[in-house]
Amino acid sequence: MTRHRSSRPTTRRCNRPDFKSVNKAAMAALPGLLRRWLPNGRIEGNEYVARNPRRPDRHHGSFKINLRTGRWADFACDARGGDPVSVFAYLNGLSQTEAALCLATMLAIDTGGEHAP
Repeated sequence: MTRHRSSRPTTRRCNRPDFKSVNKAAMAALPGLLRRWLPNGRIEGNEYVARNPRRPDRHHGSFKINLRTGRWADFACDARGGDPVSVFAYLNGLSQTEAALCLATMLAIDTGGEHAP
């Protein structure tokens, strides 16, 4: 059976946040956001280095977020991503969409989705 795409947007697509805008706003506030999300971290050069709260991490060093690009990785467990939305999603066990919506609210920006009257 062949599925045809409808020209009508789905509810899911209508509620999809503007990831580019959310990431741009988050990048502008990234050092402060990271201090809030990972309070025991520290800035080393262009990176924020912290312990990964998603695993029993005892030492700083393997979990890093680049403050210029937003790319991040935990080299001890091979978790990685490319922007602030993805690191927020990872830290909180959220989907990318849920994380973007939460960040948009946190940063008081328009999500690009439907709004209640």
